[in-house]
Amino acid sequence: MDDDPFEAVSPVAVESPCTLVCAIDGDTGWCFGCGRTRDEIAGWTAFDVAQRRAVMATLPERMAILDA
Repeated sequence: MDDDPFEAVSPVAVESPCTLVCAIDGDTGWCFGCGRTRDEIAGWTAFDVAQRRAVMATLPERMAILDA
């Protein structure tokens, strides 16, 4: 096993609901593409796994409201 301190480490992918449809609904403040708020989108990469999963748990209901 090589303990090279300069060994390249591949980045860990951050789970994200982004669909690249970035438009915010004026009434709800939720993105039409993913259902997140502007603050949730902006802070996403700083959120820990528990915070991201908590937001993701709300998204199906938000998207159903946006689709209605």
